[in-house]
Amino acid sequence: MDFYHAFLTLTLVHLLGAASPGPDFVMVSQQSLMHGRRAGLLVSLGIALGLSIHIIYSSVGLATVISESSMVLSVMKYLAAAYLIYLGWKGIRSKAAVGDSDDGVAVKPRSAMKLIGMGFVCNALNPKAPLYFLSVFTLVLSPEMPVSELALLGAWMMFVQLVWFGSVAMVLSKPAVQAKFKKIGHWVDRVLGSVMLAFGIKLLFTSSTK
Repeated sequence: MDFYHAFLTLTLVHLLGAASPGPDFVMVSQQSLMHGRRAGLLVSLGIALGLSIHIIYSSVGLATVISESSMVLSVMKYLAAAYLIYLGWKGIRSKAAVGDSDDGVAVKPRSAMKLIGMGFVCNALNPKAPLYFLSVFTLVLSPEMPVSELALLGAWMMFVQLVWFGSVAMVLSKPAVQAKFKKIGHWVDRVLGSVMLAFGIKLLFTSSTK
């Protein structure tokens, strides 16, 4: 497959993959609705940066090793499940912010590094990623491709990821959307936290083998 066709195929495949509902989508939605555009965009950036981990090990041929190692997949699975359960529990315990209720407490804005880190860890620990990237690299990319082309396509995947989740953050942080969720924001946080918790529990009891 030449570079042009690889580029088009990769764009379509990865956009569909990014748009699939999962922990990344829930996290961006939660942060955008609860903490605004800045939080949503920074988490989106972290998710895109987390993608670099999968791209690097896939480009050097480690995706096959990881996907066939039950021990490595199990470690990734338990770490990811623990992280998702932790985030979900925090969301469920969410309290109303000032202005949402008379006895609410102020919500302190998270630092940029913390928000980026949240997105990075959520994506980087995804135990399903090795199989996904193994499929992508088998279907689209070729070992004969120059390193420069592999690097360019990898960077493009990160850009597609950032654009998709950045768009989600932009939509959910619009004033009209924010106004609708202002009074019930903490309940939305609890619902999304429950979804995140469910992802973690489901992952915990999912087999690490193919």
